This record gives sequence, C-alpha cells and structure tokens, in this order.
Amino acid sequence: MTEKPTEKTTGQTVSKAKTRKAAAPKKVVAAETGVAAPAPPVAKAPRKAAPKARPAPKVAPQEALPPPKPAVEAPAASEPAPEGPFDAEQMKAIEDLSINLAKAAITAQTALASAVLKQPDFNGAPNGDPFQVAPAMTSVMTSLAQNPEKVIEAQTDLMTGYMSLWAEMTRRSLGVESEADTTPKDKRFSDPRWQQNLVFDMMRKSYLLSSTWLNNLVSSVDDVDPLHKRRAEFFTKLVTDAFSPSNFLMSNPAALDTLLTSKGESLVKGMQKFADDLARGDGKLKISQADYAHFKVGENVATTPGKVVWRGPLFELLQYNPTTDEVRETPLLIFPPWINKYYILDLQSKNSLIKWLTDKGFSVFVVSWVNPDADLKDVTFEDYMFGGIYKAVSLVREQTGSPKVNTVGYCIGGTLLGVALAHMAAKGDDSVSSATFFTAQHDFSEAGDLLLFTNEAWLKELERQMDAAGGVLPGAAMADTFNALRANDLVWSFFVNNYLMGKDLTAFDLLCWNADQTRMPKALHMYYLRKFYHENALSQGKLTIAGVPIDLKNVKIPVFEQSGREDHIAPPGSVFKSARLFGGPVTFVMAGSGHIAGVVNPPAAQKYQHWINELSNARGLPETLEAWQKDAVEHKGSWWDYWAQWLHDKSGPMVPARDPSKGKFKPDMDAPGSYVLVKS
Repeated sequence: MTEKPTEKTTGQTVSKAKTRKAAAPKKVVAAETGVAAPAPPVAKAPRKAAPKARPAPKVAPQEALPPPKPAVEAPAASEPAPEGPFDAEQMKAIEDLSINLAKAAITAQTALASAVLKQPDFNGAPNGDPFQVAPAMTSVMTSLAQNPEKVIEAQTDLMTGYMSLWAEMTRRSLGVESEADTTPKDKRFSDPRWQQNLVFDMMRKSYLLSSTWLNNLVSSVDDVDPLHKRRAEFFTKLVTDAFSPSNFLMSNPAALDTLLTSKGESLVKGMQKFADDLARGDGKLKISQADYAHFKVGENVATTPGKVVWRGPLFELLQYNPTTDEVRETPLLIFPPWINKYYILDLQSKNSLIKWLTDKGFSVFVVSWVNPDADLKDVTFEDYMFGGIYKAVSLVREQTGSPKVNTVGYCIGGTLLGVALAHMAAKGDDSVSSATFFTAQHDFSEAGDLLLFTNEAWLKELERQMDAAGGVLPGAAMADTFNALRANDLVWSFFVNNYLMGKDLTAFDLLCWNADQTRMPKALHMYYLRKFYHENALSQGKLTIAGVPIDLKNVKIPVFEQSGREDHIAPPGSVFKSARLFGGPVTFVMAGSGHIAGVVNPPAAQKYQHWINELSNARGLPETLEAWQKDAVEHKGSWWDYWAQWLHDKSGPMVPARDPSKGKFKPDMDAPGSYVLVKS
C-alpha cells in the first residue's frame, strides 16, 4: 500500500526520502489476493503539491528536486538480485545430472531394443517349467493349507515382528536412542547409511523380516517329498533375494549417493556396462565379474615353467620344470575338472598349487583337457576314462620310468578318477599307488543344490539346448547354473556395483578364471548328469563301465579326501559319504571356505582354517560327518602342508630331478600349451 499524504512541506518529504533506502512498492491487490488489480486513475510520482496557502521556499540550483519517480522502480544497482532456490553451481549440477540421466536412459533403451531383436522365436517352445517349480510349490502350499495352525502361528510371528519394528522406528523418529541392532549381518546392507537413515533402515529391516519369514515358512513344511521341498526352498530364496531393496537404485542409499555426487555419471557408466554385457552375451545379459582384460593365460596366470610332452584328441599332458635338485621317485599326476580349465591350480605364482608342489620336491604332471567343439559331441564317459585317466597314467610312467604314479582328482575330475580306480582294481591294474580328491563326489545323495537341475524335465530341456548348439553345451550355460547357486555373491552384488553404481571392475584372477568356461560334449555330459546326479548309480553299485561292475570298495590304495566347509557344489557331507565308499585307508580333511577358495589356499596367505581328526585317520571314518567333527581339531591356515607330508610318505625316496626336455617324449611346446587358450 502507498503511504498516506502528510501535511509537511515538499522539501521536508524530499529530505526524508534521502535518508531511507529505496524499496520497490508493493502491489495494491495482487499481493493479497493473487488477482491483478486495475491500475488507479492517476499513476504519478508519490509527491504531493504544496498547499496554496504556503508557498514553497526557494531552493538553490544544486539542490533542485530530482525528476518524479515511477510508481514501480527497479532495485538499486548496488543491491543483489532476488535469489532463486539454487545458485549457479547448483543449477549446473542439476543440468549435468539431467543430461546424464537422459544418456543413461537412452543407452539402456538402445541396448534392450537390440537384445529383444536377438531373442529366438519361442513358437513351439518346450516345457516352460523345466525345473518343475510349479509342482514343488503346489506341494508346499497344499501342505500348509492342510495345517492352518502352522500358517496362523507364522502370521502371528510376522505381525509381532512388525509391531516391534514399528515401535522401534517410532522411538527413533522421536529422538529416542534405539537399542543395539540385533538384525543378522548381511553383506548387502554393510553400508552404514542403511542404518543411519531412518527410512532406509526401515526398508532394510522390513525386507529382512518378510523374506526370512517367507523362507522359514516354506522350510517348515515337513510332509512333502524332500526334493520338492528343497526345490521350493531354492526358488523361494532366489525370488526373495531378487527383491532385496539393495538391488534397486531408488532404494539403495549408497547407489543414490553415488548418483548425486557424480552428477549422474555413475549411472551413465553403469548403463554402458549393462549394454556391453548384453552385447557380450549376444542379447542375453552376461554379467561381468572381473576385469577380464587384466589377466592373460601364459603371461600373468598359468606361468609355472613346463612343457607339453604329449598331445592327444582329449588332452595335453604338461610336465613342469623341477625347482629342486632332487624329487620324489613317484610322480604326481593331476586330473582337473574338464568342466573348467586346469589353471585354477596355477593362477599366479603366489597362489599356484602347481608351483608350490614343484618347490616341495615333487615331479608334477597335469592333464589339460581339450575345449571340445561339435566334432567331439559323441565322446563318452568311457572315452574320457580310457583316453584320459588310463592314457595319462601310462604316459607319465613312460616319461619318468616310474612303475607307479600318485594321482589327484579335482571335482568332476575326481569322480572320473574314482571310477577309473575301481575299474583298475577290478582288472588287477596297480599302476596308481595313492589318490587325492579335492572336493570330489562319488555318492550324490547329498550333492547340494545342483541336484535341483537334474530332474528329467530339465535334462530333456538341456538336451534340446545342446542339439541347438551343435551337440555341445555352451560354457555360458554352466556359468549361469553355478552363478544361480550363489546369486547374492555372483549375480546381485555385481549387478549393483556394475550397473547401479558404475564401479570399475577389479582385477581378480580367480573370477577371471571362473569366466573362462569350457564346452561340454553332449554324450559325456548327459551320461554324467543322469548316471551320477539323477540316478546316483555309482554309490548304489549300479554302474558298469565296459562290462565291468564298478565298486569303490575294491579300491584299497591310500586315499586323501579334502572337503570345503562352505562348499555349495560338493557339500562336505556329500564328500564325507563319498570317502566312506573306498575300501582302503582314508584321511579326511575339512577346509575353511568353499569349492575354489577352500582348495586354492596357499600357506603363505594365512587364510581360513582346516580340521583334522587323527583318531579317524587311525581307526577309520565314523558313520557321519557330525560324528567326525566331534573329535576334529581346528588348525589355522592352509591344509596344504598337512597334505604334502601325507604325499611325501606315499612317494618313495628322493631321486635326481627330472627335466621335461630329457624324458622319453619330445616336448611339443612350453606350458601352458594350446588347449587352455581355446575360448568358448
């Protein structure tokens, strides 16, 4: 509103105007009502004419009055312009964020569109439920419906949990210090912001409460087929893991913080990685787990010096250069799994089991299996036994002049070795003097979650996939299966780090090896899955090879069995039951960690632990793993030294070191050979 006119002189009014700062006048009505008011009839300067009865005094020229001011005047030049909600730097950050979000969206949309175009035509597709999840879940739900008291009890527990959670969140919102967090530790929520922020803490605890409740409810069913229950548990956990709030950008505080601090660049990088992985998988998302370009076979992994002393259609035989003046008389021959490449045992010098063994005074030979293509689609399990185990044992004996060899079988290579040893025992062949098994199974009744992938419906679907690929199973298919067994560690953690946060991949030798998959010949792979996983024929005495019944009780040579406490592929209970099948003395060791890290654990690393039961070593294995564990003693660090001592005792006297170049066979090329370099 305008000021009321006064009775003072114009000169006095001017004098006051000079003493106060100029200010923009207020609107008459708009400021009050939000509706523009009509202009007054006269919009002149706010000065008043002097009264007629009192003439204005004379004013000197230098004190002449300024020209009339407009009704609305601009702010003085010396005053700052009215501030908006963001300053210039903030506006630039918002602009960058908007541009980067648009870039990320365009990258993701383009990649997805390209992937859709690459998808096969699913007309006439096979059974849409090869894992038989629907029948398993139907069995579980039917059981719960028939036991309503169990459901009511579970719902009561869930509501009680939520009431406690809501009460805790209310206290925190009022500033009351909460009690110590009793929520189980979970790597997905290790960032402190999950607990520091009330909203994210509520998300975290609500998710853990609900997912734990659902998984426990499914596990509580006890009157259904055990395999159905296990299948329901597995896929329920897959679903609950997928819906973790940590897997979504808007509910992951660490990802949101990275998005804002990087002005959206993290999401641009993440979506580019997403597009690259889609392209690498030819339309199927193939999540990168490590910086694969950092490690190169033969350059900075698989570098232990040696020679390829023989090459055949199924494998190359590698002999390693000795590092000691003398070696044990009995050479050591290692059979790695053909489902992966051998250099898991020869990564870098600091964690190479092969180098460590040569330094301990052993003559070390390794079978490097071929990476088969469609030309080998019809090779069989028997072919691998006779053309692999038998052939390699014979070659090592010829190369060294030793009458016997000690053997090692890792994972599926150990399964094959066990069958071959039983066949040798039945035929009176005593070429092998001892056998060591790394996480190998011969009794598959407790073979872990891989059993879920071996029902007949899935096996038929697998055959269809192999036929479509020319008679081999692509390496990526096996990688997907193994990743699904540990989805949080091998899928979702990389999904968050790679795509939501745009982090650079680490140079991790073990994960680079894990991604270097091999193909599987159809005849061999289907026989293995059906006879061992699906039928468990070996442990039941129902396996016949080349007309010879296979019975592991006939294997009387000393056996060393290593298992991993957290092994999800060959669980320790399964390995223990397998160890009890042999007819000779068995030394059983359980190592800390799992299927890979439990094996590849050099003593210098001082990681994990292992358990030894000397009583069972002397008297024989007890009935169960639990009984074995009661008397087992924990030892810090690696089990390698304990095994090496066992192996020295089985390897004869020391003899002059053997040079691979001076054996019976002329070396073809340096280790690591050529088969290991073939990509799938």
